Amino acid sequence: MKQYVVMLSGGVTSFEALRRTITKSDNVTALFADTKIEDEDLYRFLNDIERVLRPITKISDGRNIWELFRDRRFIGNTRVDICSQVLKRDLCRNWMKNNAPQATLVIGFDWTEPHRIERSIKRWGLDGFDIEFPLNEKPYLLKNEYIMRVREYGIEPPRLYSYGFEHNNCGGACVKAGQGQWARLLMTFPERYKWHEDEEEKTRSVIGKNVSILRDARGGKVKPLTLRKFRERIEAGESAEDDLFTCSCIG
Repeated sequence: MKQYVVMLSGGVTSFEALRRTITKSDNVTALFADTKIEDEDLYRFLNDIERVLRPITKISDGRNIWELFRDRRFIGNTRVDICSQVLKRDLCRNWMKNNAPQATLVIGFDWTEPHRIERSIKRWGLDGFDIEFPLNEKPYLLKNEYIMRVREYGIEPPRLYSYGFEHNNCGGACVKAGQGQWARLLMTFPERYKWHEDEEEKTRSVIGKNVSILRDARGGKVKPLTLRKFRERIEAGESAEDDLFTCSCIG
């Protein structure tokens, strides 16, 4: 029987990818890589998935993103996501090579994300893995329909969606998400934002360079924008620049 490994991000699309996959095979492993900065409610959601679908294999590097950044002396940003690479993709790739080398990889990118699908095919294809995207096939759903599907199984969707976050990754603090999402994090979870702000300052001191997650493009010249400076701007009534990016940990 064909073997599948479904990469769970903790979001509603990966739930649907897993649900569709187990309708065609019993030989399915649900795999979740923990960045150690996830929203508490993500773990509740995973427990509910285990209750209604199947057990989840949980793996972790052991470090959170800031510990990784300090070890590598590099802060992840919208252009270079070493946290996704090391704490998600490399970890999952090594797990598959050691535990399911012949399995087909399943990722929950859907029909609205052709650029992410293309990038994933290139990345994972280099390792010889077959890859499938069940949400890129009929029936084509939208985000609210994925949420409805989760509720059909008696599960409450992750709370980050109700707060306006597009994804349930990294507690809303994805380094690739841009200023808009960080402003939302500041308004919704100020203590969580402050923790990341302090961790960034600590990491900047370790690295000894003017580096940061965010960037400031005002005046036509791109330069680092620390979470502390960004918070001060928002608290002063300024608006976030329109630079929303897409979280893409597995892909």
